Amino acid sequence: MYKIGVIGDSASVLGFMAIGFGVFPVESAEEARKTIVRLANDNYAILYITENFAMECEETIARYKDTPLPAVITIPGKDGAKGYGLANIKRSVERAIGADILFKEE
Repeated sequence: MYKIGVIGDSASVLGFMAIGFGVFPVESAEEARKTIVRLANDNYAILYITENFAMECEETIARYKDTPLPAVITIPGKDGAKGYGLANIKRSVERAIGADILFKEE
């Protein structure tokens, strides 16, 4: 059975416990990197990570970009969205489709 995990600062991730996700509060980018790798090797299909840590863990997250599992998804932290997650979605769509169909400026 696959699991879902959430990585980020305590204030941003603890609420996810209420819906049954595995919650992994971290305090540093290094701790976040180690947690991503550990969960990827422990049957986690989806990893949500707050933007502030995702920005600092780009190389680690990139390892899983072309693998079926886990899907690593950036979410806003307690301070709100910084635009990093949306930029990742844009890059993924451009990569899959070959063009910017979502955010095309007119």
